[in-house]
Amino acid sequence: MDGIRTDDSAKVTAQRWLGDFAEALASGDAERLAPLFADECHWRDILAFTWNLQTTSGATAIAHRLAPLLAQAAPHALQLAEDRTPPRLVTRAGTAAIEAIFTFETAVGRCNGVVRLVYEGARPRAWTLMTALDEIRGHEDPANGKRWQDVDWKRNFGGENWLDRRRRAIAYADHDPVVLVVGAAQAGLTVAARLSMLGIDTLAIERKPRLGDSWRDRYHALTLHNETRVNHFPYMPFPRSWPVFIPKDMLANWFELYAEAMELNIWTGTELKSASYDEVAERWTVALTRADGSERVMHPRHIVFCNGVSSVPKWPDLPGLQDFRGTVRHSGDYGSGLDWKGKRAVVLGTGTSGHDVAQDLAVSGAAHVSLIQNGPTLIVSLKEAQSPYALYDEDISFEDCDLLATSFPYPIYSRSHRQITIKNAEADRELLEGLKKRGFKLTSGPDGTGWQIMYQNRGGGYYFDAGCSQMVVEGRIGLIQFAAIERFCDEGVRLKDGPVHRADLLVLASGYEGQKEALRGVLGDAVTERIGPVWGFDAEGELAGMWRPTGQPGAWFLAGGLAQCRIFSKVLALQIKARELGLTRHGLPQPPTA
Repeated sequence: MDGIRTDDSAKVTAQRWLGDFAEALASGDAERLAPLFADECHWRDILAFTWNLQTTSGATAIAHRLAPLLAQAAPHALQLAEDRTPPRLVTRAGTAAIEAIFTFETAVGRCNGVVRLVYEGARPRAWTLMTALDEIRGHEDPANGKRWQDVDWKRNFGGENWLDRRRRAIAYADHDPVVLVVGAAQAGLTVAARLSMLGIDTLAIERKPRLGDSWRDRYHALTLHNETRVNHFPYMPFPRSWPVFIPKDMLANWFELYAEAMELNIWTGTELKSASYDEVAERWTVALTRADGSERVMHPRHIVFCNGVSSVPKWPDLPGLQDFRGTVRHSGDYGSGLDWKGKRAVVLGTGTSGHDVAQDLAVSGAAHVSLIQNGPTLIVSLKEAQSPYALYDEDISFEDCDLLATSFPYPIYSRSHRQITIKNAEADRELLEGLKKRGFKLTSGPDGTGWQIMYQNRGGGYYFDAGCSQMVVEGRIGLIQFAAIERFCDEGVRLKDGPVHRADLLVLASGYEGQKEALRGVLGDAVTERIGPVWGFDAEGELAGMWRPTGQPGAWFLAGGLAQCRIFSKVLALQIKARELGLTRHGLPQPPTA
């Protein structure tokens, strides 16, 4: 980038652009805003200028979307962020840019921003801009240290102690929570922690008898496939001694520790049986069934559904399956390969669960294991699959990594993942060629954008090779194309060309119902349809219905990997807090929902 050679000059350039931007904002004139943006430019706003997430592309479109919001938002005090990563020259998605973190204030509270500047001619212009609400003024997160400014130095001898207060809070004997969180895995725990820190009475329910069982009960060999360094929970990072990839039971046990340490109100063995919304009272009526058979009716104002992208198993309608005399299990409750030593098994599905189950069976001594592939699958080696997290290897704070990770508007985000996917395929060329020779069908994702966008679009369709792909290449695990199957039969799988592939076990690694669809029986058709799309990208590249308003008032959704839950639980909690304070009626504008 011409003219930019040192961090000092990057700082001067960023300060100059920020000053020009501040003046343009103060003018409220779209014609002054537009020239500050590059020919290709994108603005992602996360609650700073409206109570929603939105992405806008093009200088004119950005200026005309931003200008009408300025009078109410009243942005001011723009400055480079103190005590954060200073402006520097970086390369993002193949483009060299000056990357700068800044802060500003609005009528609602303190905000963060990230701008990336490129030179067009002699003048730096914004290539990407992200603005995000950080805290609501007067309702700051006490985890930032403010809790210690108001200490009660007395002791309540003869009265309630901490344990008494916790038991009373969890019991909800004389009141209802403001927020009911349905599901207490990583999504439910992180949002419950965020809401509790903001002073919002929150109850999380978990239908399993023990916190963490949603992971603990899954197949025996399950280990996270992304690295611990990016998976920390808010407020409580994992110990540095933890393994690079967290085993499922280790994570499950952490859930219990986290809930206790964060003083979260959790009811295990509790299931949501029904929920209806009162438009006049602006609250839900929910019926909860507890493990002892008792029922409790509550009236929360908000429900956050954290029932997971992987919640209700899909059971495909397979021709002839009713004739199969062996055992059929879904991968979610498959158990351990040790139970099938000396037996023959087929696994339907070539995503992560399918490969993991097949490998577990093979190394545990199954007589023969075959994968059934029903569509092309993205394969990337476990090492190369960590490439999207390279930002977390930079010598900057973890908090800055999270901020920068959220700052990429979808067009740049997808371009970056397309480049990563190309590099991964080159690094994994030998493995991928070996799979193709075996007849394995490969994909690189929609428009070649790779595994992470596949996950956010459909929740699967890929596998990080932890050894199973090489076993397929070597023939230790067989491969059957679904299109070659005539039907399932008593002995196993009958192929169209005649032979029967014998099996004692069929594992259906066929995925799960969508998060919203899994709730249809609880919410009813009308409310379910009113919610609108949940998961998958909308027209602006934001995830539809996730951690943002849905078409049904009081209904929220949170799901995803641990990093997504850590980052966006805060975004969701801020929106609920704003509604409880009445800010969405009297503060920043609320755009229409889907």
